[in-house]
Amino acid sequence: MKRLRIIIGCEFSQIVTKAFRAKGHEAFSCDLLPTEGNTDWHFQGDIFDLLETDSFDLGIFHPPCRYLTVTANRSFKNNPGRWQKRVDAMIFVHALMNAKIKRICIENPKGVISSYIRKPDQYIQPYQFGHPYSKTTGLWLKNLPLLVPTKTVEPEWIYPVSGGKRMSKKHYKSPSNNNEEKRKVRSRFDQGIADAMADQWDF
Repeated sequence: MKRLRIIIGCEFSQIVTKAFRAKGHEAFSCDLLPTEGNTDWHFQGDIFDLLETDSFDLGIFHPPCRYLTVTANRSFKNNPGRWQKRVDAMIFVHALMNAKIKRICIENPKGVISSYIRKPDQYIQPYQFGHPYSKTTGLWLKNLPLLVPTKTVEPEWIYPVSGGKRMSKKHYKSPSNNNEEKRKVRSRFDQGIADAMADQWDF
């Protein structure tokens, strides 16, 4: 096994960073936010400033989905301010995809990346990796194999209104709104998927 130098972009939790560290790799997180983990392994700042001055064998990026996910489409009607923010978010994703790194993974919920850049190489679900909820998540891969499910479980649902739309427990407890702490809960990556990445992308 070669010891890889890995950057996990847009990650404050260090869930993926720690999964790769546990496999013996030199992994770091980078985010505008301070890390919840080890500050020695974290770059706080603009990811592109870091990529201009450092080199990595693998980059895994979690661009913020606020303006990219299809669930936000209802907020864009007759709202030019949000249109521009979506354009800016797409430019950010496109730049990450074209970073000068040999192996790249972009992770994001089902959204507009597939319409305006390209379709993902695969969609995965948390319940395929031991987490009992549904969240259709795309992976855009460069020189990486498809991620193989490790532990499929039944998703658990909540019906907030009798006969109404069902929701996962995770999303019910952290609804999509302008609360920053709840947004952080929703964006936190699943340990099972992080472990699968570290196990299966262990070159």
